[in-house]
Amino acid sequence: MDEWEEQETATSGTCALTSDTSTGGTQGDFWNSDHGEFQGGESLHFFLTDGDGQNNTAERSSFSRRGGRGRGVCGAGGGGVVLVISVEYLLMWLASVCNTGHGDTPAENADASDRPRVTYVPPPPSEDEESIFSHYESGVNFDKYDEILVDVSGTNPPPAIMTFDEAALCESLKRNVSKSGYVKPTPVQKHGIPIISAGRDLMACAQTGSGKTAAFLLPILQQLMADGAAASCFSEMQEPDAIIVAPTRELINQIYLEARKFAYGTCVRPVVVYGGVSTGHQIRDLLRGCNVLCGTPGRLLDMIGRGKVGLTKVRYLVLDEADRMLDMGFEPDMRRLVASPGMPSKENRQTLMFSATFPEDIQRLAADFLKTDYLFLAVGIVGGACSDVEQTFVQVTKFAKRDQLIDLLKSTGSERTMVFVETKRQADFIATILCQEKFPTTSIHGDREQWQREQALGDFRSGKCSVLVATSVGARGLDIPDVQFVVNFDLPNNIDEYVHRIGRTGRCGNTGRAVSFYDPGADSELARSLVTILSKAQQEVPSWLEESAFSGHSPSGFNPPRKHFASTDLRKGPQGGFFQDGSVTSQLAAQTAADDEEWE
Repeated sequence: MDEWEEQETATSGTCALTSDTSTGGTQGDFWNSDHGEFQGGESLHFFLTDGDGQNNTAERSSFSRRGGRGRGVCGAGGGGVVLVISVEYLLMWLASVCNTGHGDTPAENADASDRPRVTYVPPPPSEDEESIFSHYESGVNFDKYDEILVDVSGTNPPPAIMTFDEAALCESLKRNVSKSGYVKPTPVQKHGIPIISAGRDLMACAQTGSGKTAAFLLPILQQLMADGAAASCFSEMQEPDAIIVAPTRELINQIYLEARKFAYGTCVRPVVVYGGVSTGHQIRDLLRGCNVLCGTPGRLLDMIGRGKVGLTKVRYLVLDEADRMLDMGFEPDMRRLVASPGMPSKENRQTLMFSATFPEDIQRLAADFLKTDYLFLAVGIVGGACSDVEQTFVQVTKFAKRDQLIDLLKSTGSERTMVFVETKRQADFIATILCQEKFPTTSIHGDREQWQREQALGDFRSGKCSVLVATSVGARGLDIPDVQFVVNFDLPNNIDEYVHRIGRTGRCGNTGRAVSFYDPGADSELARSLVTILSKAQQEVPSWLEESAFSGHSPSGFNPPRKHFASTDLRKGPQGGFFQDGSVTSQLAAQTAADDEEWE
């Protein structure tokens, strides 16, 4: 048995409440509070209440002494202790203790050594051709993509293509593109495919749901097939030709399934690695051969460290959701990856970055990973919300949000809805409340076990659950058919996250709706940016939001909307020409001046 197989031990994804209170372990002074002292060896029972002390159920259950703080009434009697606790606080407690996950983010992996080994093996993807090529139809606004403005900056960009026939794809790829329902390329594909085929590094910004994944997969697969790349299962170290990195497990698995679809019936073999799944299972799959390796940062670096992945043959390095991959959380992992032994230098590989948002500070960081002559592709209102999404804002206080959400869902019927919240605990709590209100609901966040996350997405995709409550883990890249409605129960703390969240609807030319709860006490710092987003998308700006934006309570560092693009290449000068050195390290002042001129 291999070492990596011997190291794995079973782990459970369930949580049990136990009545064994003979051992210690408390998380605060609740048990020794004014309500009475809880003695070891006694049994503890609880009554659920509706929050005002009224008993809601006759059922008694055993309750572990190990727990967090709660609000209730505790009293002794009959050789035990009776705890009267509100349903809300019990649910919050359960949400906090029942979810222990294995994440891919640096913060989630910080204490990985203290966790049991993961043995979860996901079900294999379907081999049925109809299932592999299943897709949802483009919407009524798909033809509007032809009207979207595009800006390609940099030296000598190749001409755009107008049809997939002009992309010079091999017959296998052409056939798979047709089976996937692709009729004509979107703007990011029209420009991105020839740029990548020409061997140029690329930083590409395009609105959510505009076909960025196919824009980088098709030219990469075409080149690998043209060069006769074939996966080998005879090596203990696999050396992929392309590495694709994304920040979340769900997104990287989605990219893998797209790569598998386009490579169907060819000699190119994609493989995916991500956290929360048995390492041994993924190594066995990897050793069957790998040309295109898709991975989240933590698991990818782990495979490299184990000697199962070599980097000497890497020709393509792709960062999807690149702004997230280069922020303070993931940037060290990305630098570790490009500095790993065997990884070709940026001059000897092709680096591609894609996202719907590219803030200026991220563009500066990205320059460390790209050749100096990289091209910058800006499609439509880059960094802006998709105009196919109808955006609505409701001014509501923190404690009125729950009732507002329930009323909203009652009015939407059975429409497929994503509800975004800010914390993991809140996600489970809101999901439970909605279930009690008879809305079929599930949740997804970083503290759920991988099988739970996959089951939640599966239930939502299939329609078994019409509501999915999610944290930011569900905000980026997920392409779920027929999401008609997005609700921001909690607004995020930055405008880029807002753009990604509402981009879960209104995809591929379809229309969608997004409703956001605006709490004046908590969200005022976002007000100006929200006004900008609404203005660019030509949507109505509520008068109260505009007043909040310019009342002096919002941050003073506000950049007014540009005429056509929300992000531009930082190498450009104020008048649209390039700086002499082409650098991106000292352009912010000049760019800000240009913004002010346009606003005036």
